[in-house]
Amino acid sequence: MVLDPIWLLAYASVFALGAALAARRPVYAAALLAFAVPFAFAHEAWGTTVTLGKAALVGVIAGLCTRTEPLPFARFPRAVAAGFAAIIAFDLISGIHAEHRVEVVRETLKWLEYALYFAAVFFCYALDEQPRILRAAISISVLAVAASAFADLVLGAGSVLVAGGRTIPRIAGALEGPNQLGGYLEIAIALLGAWQLRDRSRAGAFVLAIAGAALALAFSRAALVGTAVALLVLAWTERERIAAAWSIAAGLIGGYAIALLDVRGISPLALVWAAFGERASDIDAALSGGVGSRSELWHAAVALWRAHPLIGIGAGNYQYELGKTGLYGVRTQANEWYLQVLAEGGVLLFVAVLTWLISVVRALVANVRRSPWSAGALAATCAMVVHGFSDDLVFYPKVAELWMTALALGCAAER
Repeated sequence: MVLDPIWLLAYASVFALGAALAARRPVYAAALLAFAVPFAFAHEAWGTTVTLGKAALVGVIAGLCTRTEPLPFARFPRAVAAGFAAIIAFDLISGIHAEHRVEVVRETLKWLEYALYFAAVFFCYALDEQPRILRAAISISVLAVAASAFADLVLGAGSVLVAGGRTIPRIAGALEGPNQLGGYLEIAIALLGAWQLRDRSRAGAFVLAIAGAALALAFSRAALVGTAVALLVLAWTERERIAAAWSIAAGLIGGYAIALLDVRGISPLALVWAAFGERASDIDAALSGGVGSRSELWHAAVALWRAHPLIGIGAGNYQYELGKTGLYGVRTQANEWYLQVLAEGGVLLFVAVLTWLISVVRALVANVRRSPWSAGALAATCAMVVHGFSDDLVFYPKVAELWMTALALGCAAER
């Protein structure tokens, strides 16, 4: 939608709120950023997309710049910052062979936004470490996202599975699709689950159960695998407390029970087969219309990478070059993070991304015993790394910015 005066006033208000909070109570500014991630309310203006999250981010940065207290740069993880810088630099370099250079700029600015999100949350939390406020903000945001997703059961879902001749809705809510909802929830479950293991509460168990139910009804297999990976990491970091994560399993079971009630007449086995069986991907491909199947998209990514193996075809150009590989009328991301990186940025960008991931994991492992934020961020990162083999969730700011929030909290936490 085109930006109108009412929404311009809304964005300006969010900007002012972010600036005021960052100047006076930075932890509330970090909470605002964490809460606003999934609620974009995007509008087109000045050749770009304006969202609530961007307005809040710019406001928070402005507020931090007005503080008389020096920012704790000594604690800022330099290796992670260098990794961000390398990704941004090689995104720009990939534009040498790009046919759509505007998209190179867009993708570069997207990663710059991720880096600024990380830095803003890091400094806000390092200046004013109040974990309960952040935990509450993320919990409320997750509940709001889940409520919007559950509404799809009544209003109609944009994606379905087929089992026993019946269609099963795949909920998405405020996210772009069910797979993106799954990615958002696996990060949130990792963060909130880590806190529930250290500081048990009924409210925490309730939020995790609701998140688990929404994850089940999204029917995202990759997100379920990612969540399982996150729970395994939490079991490693909190061996004696992992039983406190029972509410996640309860939520998943409840979600599948809701699905069975919604499509009466099919057996639980048929539901499981539709969600996790070999034919699930074929059904998705048949229903996907103009987005192609994963195997087609992966082969296209390899073909495009071979055209320019060192610096790629240009960041953000993959979806516009699919016609050269025979996928006419298809415009989407590669559904595989690492192949997308290779195709768009070549070996140089691929190495930069791997280096950044290694620096992130090292920073979190060094901090993992200090705070549940660090354990949760490490679990979320491992989940995203695994999820990247079947989807490119970094393509979606609503997922990536929650991940950046998790990383910032994990690196900034001291206790």
